[in-house]
Amino acid sequence: MTHIEFFKLQAKNLFRDYQTKKQSFDQVIGDYLYEYDPKYFDMDSIVLDFDIDEDDFSLMKAQHIIAQMTGFRKWRDMSKASEPELELAKLLFDNQHKISAEDWEMYLKGAEDDNSTTFDPDLRVEIFKQRFVNQEGHESSFPDYRLNK
Repeated sequence: MTHIEFFKLQAKNLFRDYQTKKQSFDQVIGDYLYEYDPKYFDMDSIVLDFDIDEDDFSLMKAQHIIAQMTGFRKWRDMSKASEPELELAKLLFDNQHKISAEDWEMYLKGAEDDNSTTFDPDLRVEIFKQRFVNQEGHESSFPDYRLNK
């Protein structure tokens, strides 16, 4: 499975989880809310963190969210990315319990500033592997959106 195929599958899984929504009345706030029965993603966190319009959500929007989870601004940017960039995106997705895409970008920017350089995509992958994949104990304060790690 290619990286893009993997991310397409994740977007489909996210959309499937969205489709489990059921409307319920919350007597405390006096309004209707949606409840989910997801298999793959923490829908409550995703709805809040990505400001999802629960009445207007599509597979295309699910793709956009998956792209954002992995460090891209939008799906189109991801679809045009190089192989090392996609490998890094996959590493970010698989290790979101250790570091968020936003925290990774700040970490990388700091390292590049400290070294007065810009790391190429291959070196970024190696840095990520050495610092986060091969290290135990580092846990992010940012939520892990996956239900099955």
